[in-house]
Amino acid sequence: MLHCDQNGCHISGRPGLLALLAVLLPLLSSAAAADLTLQMAEQLALQEDLTAPRFEALADARQQQAVADAQLPDPKLKLGAINLPAGSFDRDQEPMTQMQVGVQQVFPPGQTLELTSERTELMAQAQQLRAAALRRGVLREVRERYLEVWYQVQAGQTIDASRGLFDQLADVTRSHYAAGRNNQQDVLRANVELALLEDHRTRIRTDEEKMRAELARLIGASAANSSLPATLPRLPPPPPHEILLAKLDQHPLLRVDSIGVEAEQRSVDIARQRYKPGWMLDVTYGDRTGENIDGSDRDDFVSAMVILDLPLFTAKRQDRVLATRQQEVEAARMQRDDQYRDLLQQLNINTAEWARLNERLELYRDSIVPQSAQNARAAVAAYQSGVTDFSGVMRTRLTELDVRLQALRLRVDRNRTAARLLYLAPEPVAASAISEGVSE
Repeated sequence: MLHCDQNGCHISGRPGLLALLAVLLPLLSSAAAADLTLQMAEQLALQEDLTAPRFEALADARQQQAVADAQLPDPKLKLGAINLPAGSFDRDQEPMTQMQVGVQQVFPPGQTLELTSERTELMAQAQQLRAAALRRGVLREVRERYLEVWYQVQAGQTIDASRGLFDQLADVTRSHYAAGRNNQQDVLRANVELALLEDHRTRIRTDEEKMRAELARLIGASAANSSLPATLPRLPPPPPHEILLAKLDQHPLLRVDSIGVEAEQRSVDIARQRYKPGWMLDVTYGDRTGENIDGSDRDDFVSAMVILDLPLFTAKRQDRVLATRQQEVEAARMQRDDQYRDLLQQLNINTAEWARLNERLELYRDSIVPQSAQNARAAVAAYQSGVTDFSGVMRTRLTELDVRLQALRLRVDRNRTAARLLYLAPEPVAASAISEGVSE
């Protein structure tokens, strides 16, 4: 049993101890449950992603295919009977009758095998880079979704904290109205503002649920519905614009397109090899039975032949194939240039946004937030003293709430912009480099 005296409280008896532990352990375990940090969300997103492993499997397949493409075609075995008499089918009857066994080996023209293997190897490298680009995209997306959920949670808590102030204003308004100091319009205005505040809270709750659903697609519903830390996770500052611009061509997406151009160039080289003759070696052994006129055994025959392709009429075959491959190279170059323009546009937009968000955050932190809070307190004091009307007080309180929400929005938007710029960085930022629990 639990006994309390001047020396404190203690438990007597094992059953009492077990009962108390049964009550405390669930509470302790729930208190010890860790919040979902951004680092944890990143790790879960990378584990749940199926697109990057798919391209890695394709890369492994291309590696295996590259080895196979460098090999000669399989030789062909040739078996047959030559000059067998149709009337008797007697092998001994005619001296030219043979049972033949031979081997044929085809040799593709020029360096076709080597170039084909190199092209397949380039395709394997492209698949690996595409997997790396997809992982970067997953990190960027999970960071943005996580930060958006964090904003909705904090915005809701900010409104909940402000609800008490608006309730106090409504109570003061009612008391002033009862004392004959205010008119009924002030009371109605207070009730309307409280209802609008509740509507704002409902909209934020709806947005939070939507954002959690989007996050669940990346990390699973159970993790996405977990609680988040109270402090904003800060991403590392992105590299300067000059570094990002100078190394933009190292981005995996651009490297994929560059390798695509190189692979298409290999196709052009292969098409040029088609102007050279391919050839085939044929070695045949002919077995004869029976005897010659003088009674000696008939000799067996061995024959060897080389068969050459004759690419004489190239206008409608080799020339057309070469022109096709050359146009495909140009198409691949244009695709790479278009990808570069797209990434450059993302870089310029997010760099400008990063700079302006830092300026606005500094303005809010140093001026707008403290002044709006001071203005709201002064308005309440003036209203309680009868110096100003209720509309002025309500306006200042609403302005203060909007300022706090906007400052929160700016902090989150700056981190989301950092996530987009880190996506463009020459080297990806690992999840372990994220500094969790840093307040701004």
